[in-house]
Amino acid sequence: MENKPGDEVSTQREDSTREQVDYVYQNRRYIGNKDVVGYVLWDMAQSFNINTYAGRFVNTILQVDFKLQQILSVINGIWDIVNDIFTAAIVDKTRTRWGKFKPYLVLLAVPGTIGTCLYWLLPLFFKGALPDDMNKFIVYSVLAIVREGVGTFLGIAQGGIITTITPHPVERTRLLTVANFFSGLFGEKLPEQMMTIMIDLIGNNIIKPKRGPVSGLYLKLFVGMGVFTGVVGGLVSLWFNTIMRERVVQSVQTPSIMQGIKSIINNKPVLLMTLSQILSSFSVGGSRSDYMIDVLNFASMGYITGIPGALLGPLPFMIVPWSRRHFQTKTLYLISGYVGQVLMLPVFLIGSIGGKKNGLYKNKMVMAIALTIHETIIAVFYGIRKVIPTEMYNESMDYCEWKNGYRTEAMTSVTKGLASKLAGIYTNLLQLQLKRWMKYDQTAYVRGMKQSDSTKYWLFATYAIFPLATGFPGIIPMLFYDLSGKKREKMYAELLDRRASVAKSASEGDAETMTRVAVEQMEIGEKNKDKKL
Repeated sequence: MENKPGDEVSTQREDSTREQVDYVYQNRRYIGNKDVVGYVLWDMAQSFNINTYAGRFVNTILQVDFKLQQILSVINGIWDIVNDIFTAAIVDKTRTRWGKFKPYLVLLAVPGTIGTCLYWLLPLFFKGALPDDMNKFIVYSVLAIVREGVGTFLGIAQGGIITTITPHPVERTRLLTVANFFSGLFGEKLPEQMMTIMIDLIGNNIIKPKRGPVSGLYLKLFVGMGVFTGVVGGLVSLWFNTIMRERVVQSVQTPSIMQGIKSIINNKPVLLMTLSQILSSFSVGGSRSDYMIDVLNFASMGYITGIPGALLGPLPFMIVPWSRRHFQTKTLYLISGYVGQVLMLPVFLIGSIGGKKNGLYKNKMVMAIALTIHETIIAVFYGIRKVIPTEMYNESMDYCEWKNGYRTEAMTSVTKGLASKLAGIYTNLLQLQLKRWMKYDQTAYVRGMKQSDSTKYWLFATYAIFPLATGFPGIIPMLFYDLSGKKREKMYAELLDRRASVAKSASEGDAETMTRVAVEQMEIGEKNKDKKL
């Protein structure tokens, strides 16, 4: 039977579409080995710190009064929101030979490192000062506000790097997986682990001061480790920032602020993730380290309970590609993100047996068994939990480019964070207020004294059950997330084809061609106005 001309055109279109979809899943490589190694080290540097103990540092080593911290939380929160808006507008309009994000990462690396070192050195400048000392509070506040401003530029740029370091989704997922696995394998948490062990040794009088109070040992430990990790992490980040390059070409014309806002409003994935993040931001919980140290007097317990999960090795990361092919993105996101909170419910019930005074939550052996089972289960989802949320954000940026013709990483990143930061002001105030309500003694730790039974129980309860009880509404918006499967395939098929076409046109390099490309990019949004995947 002879094919009609229309049938031939239809067949050609099907072959073209099939070829585009196949390209989406090809194992393409744009990044060299040096950049891969650099990204792994850079990823390690972001966690090579003792920030887990930052709250304990401010509360018990620097000793800033809870009421004063609440005041600063409001002031710094408002400043954070205001500077986010202007910073996003500046970054989204940036076009340089280095790229869109690299200039900020290189130029602000040294100031950021200096700010981090000064933060950890503060107790040396205010030895013996009372918690409500105003000179200490003013210096601490000014440093916090300056660091917040620098941190906003760095945070937006760091978030943008992974979206632009490679144009291909498969390579991006592979890079994230490799980085998360090897950075964990080679000791990104080593400083935190060393701190935990040292805290246990000092807290249990295995390491004792040769002379003077035990507070001097804690001071040397926090200041020394804080400055050391700040310098090492800063130098590694600076090295990678100088060698890396962005490989996703931005639109020739910079989008206006209104176009940036429009790109968020018509971006369903971003809207759903933002709403989920807002609702999750109202989650209030206690500190795991506070429970381990102030209740169990065993900061290292977390490492013991994590041993069975660690024996899984690379398995949690090896299942990421398989999981992406067999499950919807939202399913992976919800399971990996909330399974830990749900499984803390039986841990809380077990720990509460016996009441505040004689509860099992004080028993090291019982809680070690309960937490070991809990952490072994959630370890299976560790790779998914580390990769999927980042990939969802990356894909939402690709959706923005597909829908509008341009990318607004900075504006989108800030918008996602703005409402959450508003909620964060409230939750920070509430968390500090919880410490006051439970009558937490800020000076007990450095004096070698214990908290009361009532305080200990509430430290356990806020750690174990409060995050689930206050954060579960964040699940609801993600039930409607649908950028996966055929929709995701179609988006990337069209987007990668469009990028190749733009790259080919831009290679001609003449002014007339570049002007035409710029106009065409800005017209994509109008063409796709009513288009659906």
